[in-house]
Amino acid sequence: MTRSLVQILSAMPGEGDGNLLYLGMHVQGPVTVVRKGAKHVLEPNDLVFCDPARRHLVRFGDDSRMKFFHMPRCYLGVTEPELDQVVGVPVRGGEGLGALVSDFLSSLAARAESHRSTIEDRLSRTAVHLLSVLVMELLETSTADDEAAEGSRGGNEMLSRIRVHIEEHLMDPDLSPESIARAHHISVRYLHKLFQSDGTTVSQWVRRRRLEACRVELSRSNRRFTVAAVAHRWGFSSPSHFSRTFRGAYGMTPSAWQSLATSASTPTDTGARELRSLTPALGSGSLRPAPV
Repeated sequence: MTRSLVQILSAMPGEGDGNLLYLGMHVQGPVTVVRKGAKHVLEPNDLVFCDPARRHLVRFGDDSRMKFFHMPRCYLGVTEPELDQVVGVPVRGGEGLGALVSDFLSSLAARAESHRSTIEDRLSRTAVHLLSVLVMELLETSTADDEAAEGSRGGNEMLSRIRVHIEEHLMDPDLSPESIARAHHISVRYLHKLFQSDGTTVSQWVRRRRLEACRVELSRSNRRFTVAAVAHRWGFSSPSHFSRTFRGAYGMTPSAWQSLATSASTPTDTGARELRSLTPALGSGSLRPAPV
């Protein structure tokens, strides 16, 4: 064991000094780290910050071995809440900063086992600087993950509110991504990102909901409206464009659907039989929209 800032142990101590921070480097055999219910199998040269008071986080198999380093926590500026964020987080020793730290600590341990000199003291100080950077990277990653999770929850809530807004303004011909974004005080880019994460686009969602509203209104046998009037009511400015879009979604023109839906009110009518033959698998007797 050296007497420099970074000291090397062959095993994790039974009791830890609260003023020290411990780092384990996997050497051989099966070693598993358990954190937040997830299990991570370590590979040779992988690193993990450890706390002797929480020894259960690291599980050793047969013939497994780790090399432990410990250093004064004050040199790293790590608080207790920050320690909770980094303890048990596996750091891959074969890539990125983890590879640099792992290689450096391996060299430091090899020199310490052979002899000690003022060079080792300097190397240990360099190791402290590297570990400080590693701790900061782990803390930044943890914060980014938390923000991403919070952003996802917030995004879902925002998307729900936007869909309600769309339903309430389907008849508004001026409904557009710009007006929707403005009403919710967000950018159009963020609006598109919300719908993209749901596998669609703003325009597709609005068009789909408008088509469904038109389909329902055209199927009402007790109220006869022209196709053009229904299209205009639900925000379609061009009857010809509406007809093409409706046919693409439902496989028939709006006029044909209106005729079949209206005649279906008479059970013996040929149109009713034809309508039912078009929708044998739906049960409810309504056409499902194709993706638009």
